[in-house]
Amino acid sequence: MNKIVAIVGITASGKTSLAIKLAQKFNGEIVSADSRQVYKEFDIGTAKPEGHWMMLAGKKVFASGGVPHHLIDFVDPKEDFSLADYKEIAVEKIKEILSRGKTPFLVGGTALYIKAVLENWDIPKAGPNQTLRKKLENKNIDELYNELKEKDPEAAIITGEKNKRRIVRALEVIYETGKKFSEQRKAENPIFDPIKIGMNISKENFLQNVSFRLKEMLRNGLIAEVNRLQRKYSWALSPMHSIDYQEFKDYLEGKTTLDETKKLITKHHADYARRQMTWFKKDKSINWISSEEEAAKLISEFLK
Repeated sequence: MNKIVAIVGITASGKTSLAIKLAQKFNGEIVSADSRQVYKEFDIGTAKPEGHWMMLAGKKVFASGGVPHHLIDFVDPKEDFSLADYKEIAVEKIKEILSRGKTPFLVGGTALYIKAVLENWDIPKAGPNQTLRKKLENKNIDELYNELKEKDPEAAIITGEKNKRRIVRALEVIYETGKKFSEQRKAENPIFDPIKIGMNISKENFLQNVSFRLKEMLRNGLIAEVNRLQRKYSWALSPMHSIDYQEFKDYLEGKTTLDETKKLITKHHADYARRQMTWFKKDKSINWISSEEEAAKLISEFLK
């Protein structure tokens, strides 16, 4: 079994900076498990780390802190990108990292991405049905979410009530296959031997981090980025439904103030963090830590 380190936790918990420090210490490369950072052009609002592009084994790879990062900034925003797509590419990248004698770090807060890779889910690839999808997308999000809760309550927990793209996709799979979306992912024999490390963070520190990160995003040009993207793609594009983007629609249309928008973003992050913890708490194999030193000790013992 090939050893892999997974760094998980809620949004704004410090996973990225911790992972970079640990990857530097343990000769590692990072595979992102963030469902928003996969998209090109969506940079500031997805909190992509600062860095540069470099060549590695003949391929162009993003690097931050001298550490190669994979599965960041590589999907066209107009493309369909499924969980099955992510799992397939992530497994390939992890195997590449291992073949170079490096330690793979799977890092992110998208629990489905983490679980699909580490539990080696066999995910059926139900192709998109554009006619059905258009019909579903014409419904409002509350109507769709209630339908999903009725047909597949567990899938409704997975998608959350705010992500219309995921809700539509879950219903699409249900209609296409005649089976529950939540029952169509089977865990096979694991490919990798993981240690899972979770970042502990208090509610007070979480709110402080969200507030500080939002200030930095605004200072770095978040509003200009959102405005540019909505002019190019419109609000109907799936990535535009993400937190730190969707909230600016009313602001840019003059229907709300910046302060009201910032409060809404904080609320949405708090709601999302609760959903993330609901998933992570189910996994009793996660080692919850509060410092880099704790994490380094666990990883050192694991790799030995």
